Amino acid sequence: MRNDFSFVLASASAQRERPRQRRTATTPHGKPAHPAAAPFPSAASTRPQTDHVRIIPLGGLGEVGRNMMVLEYAGDIIIVDVGFGFPDEDMPGIDFLIPNVKYLEDKRDRIRGVLVTHGHYDHIGALPYLVEKLGNPPIWTAPLTRGMLLKRHEEFPRLPKLEIHQIKAGDKVVLGNFQVEFFHVNHSIPDDLGLAITTPVGLMIHTSDFKLDLTPLNEKPADIATLTALGKRGVLLLMSDSTGAEVEGHSISETAVQQNLEAVFQNTAGRIIVATFSSMLNRIQQLVSLSEQYGRKVIVEGFSMKANVAIAKELGYLKAQKGTFTTAREAKNYPAGRLTILCTGAQGEDNAVLMRFVNKEHRDLAIEKGDTVIFSSSVIPGNERSVQALKDNLYRQGAKVYQSADLGLHTSGHARREDQREIMRLLKPKFFMPIHGMYSMMFNHAELAEEIGIPKQNILIAENGEVVALARDKLIKLKERVPANYVMVDGLGVGDVGNVVLRDRQVMAQDGMVVTIAVVDSETGKVRGEPDIISRGFIYMKDSRDLMNLMRRKVKEIVARSTGHEKPINWAYVKDNIRDKLGQFLFTKTQRRPMVLPVIIEV
Repeated sequence: MRNDFSFVLASASAQRERPRQRRTATTPHGKPAHPAAAPFPSAASTRPQTDHVRIIPLGGLGEVGRNMMVLEYAGDIIIVDVGFGFPDEDMPGIDFLIPNVKYLEDKRDRIRGVLVTHGHYDHIGALPYLVEKLGNPPIWTAPLTRGMLLKRHEEFPRLPKLEIHQIKAGDKVVLGNFQVEFFHVNHSIPDDLGLAITTPVGLMIHTSDFKLDLTPLNEKPADIATLTALGKRGVLLLMSDSTGAEVEGHSISETAVQQNLEAVFQNTAGRIIVATFSSMLNRIQQLVSLSEQYGRKVIVEGFSMKANVAIAKELGYLKAQKGTFTTAREAKNYPAGRLTILCTGAQGEDNAVLMRFVNKEHRDLAIEKGDTVIFSSSVIPGNERSVQALKDNLYRQGAKVYQSADLGLHTSGHARREDQREIMRLLKPKFFMPIHGMYSMMFNHAELAEEIGIPKQNILIAENGEVVALARDKLIKLKERVPANYVMVDGLGVGDVGNVVLRDRQVMAQDGMVVTIAVVDSETGKVRGEPDIISRGFIYMKDSRDLMNLMRRKVKEIVARSTGHEKPINWAYVKDNIRDKLGQFLFTKTQRRPMVLPVIIEV
């Protein structure tokens, strides 16, 4: 570790002696890793050195998704992942949740690079929304992830071109005071990389999302040798994926899933329809290979799944014989027993392909009696009811349904407790900080670290926005906090939906809204005629005539009392009174609180 650190310091010293030269990334052989890459300056020569690295999680802690971690030493900043999360059920109309990067906006010149561990959207999805705020920094990632980043970037044509540098396991890059070495980890998508980050205070390990799979498919086994070697160098801090920390045992190998899937293929005479996540390319490879083995053509449906399959085929991560794939339009030309359909919709999403099959809304395909439908994914918490409703409709239409728990047709890409124990034994960290998961997951992971033998005082559970200081002899939280609240994406709007707008949506979703329209004489302050009442989501007006008449009478009373004899009339005060007093009246009558929107027309 000291030899690596001396290399970083020597490089910084050379910069001070030769101020016109700039530091570039190198491979282990000392050659430039990316000759075409734009150089980025080191701030080490102009900033005072410090005794600690600042670790600032902007997302991914206390939640599943929205992963983003900031590491800061002196004048240098690196970022690990820029992902999005999905909204909660009480966030109507919101598409995605992304990290708040306000802390970084005035530090863009200090960002040396973004390290993207793998291609899942909870690690890459927020980049198009944030790349300009971050100053379009250089990105370092593996080939498949690079392809997925570029494909997603095509959806945002107005953004600047991304500066992506392609690396692989075993490569090293120097980013200011950080020397980063990439190592292979297993997950549910190829090209997942863990990070060994040498800093002036010591060696930090970021596992990325991972599991230890010694018999994977479509990728190399867990790199035990590299993990062992890192442990021998002396790991100061381990930051490790906590998603599976509440599940005992070893993670199920993809080989076991392959065997269980093959049993279904052997015993199925009709069509096989498999719903899974579009980014689970290892699973998709299994299904393609089994389809070829059993003489089936493969149809891929779903925008994101088609895009990911195309990228994986182009880059050589998905291998298929010529003629394996066909289209939905050609499905009618093949007997049912010769078709496998891969699609999105395993979470019961309304607009996903599987739901469109069930509702007969797809142009070429629908569920038929005798189909076998496999849900090859775990159910995301909160989606249980929609998945159950989808399964019920599949059964009604004569399909046979397998869920992942039935026959072991899915395995998580996240380490279970025994895998987590093993990686701690291999790396032997002095300090431990659980990341990536709900608070209960991180808490259980922290307890596991203590069980392994890491002293309790050396274990820290952080939350988004907290600033953690790592020194050679301590890991502590500072009093400082940075903004880390949700930034909501709604269509083309990013961050323009705040708590007030969201609360209004929640009120309308829960109790509806009432619009009152009153024509008021600006001289006398009296309502002319009868006020109009419009109700949406509150009551059905034709069945509530008595309440409608009471509301009209109430509006006239409120306007008369609010205008009084004061001249000129304060119309804002009148509207506020209608909103408050009519709202109280409606709650008394109905025990509901609709949003009241008063409209005054002066004549």
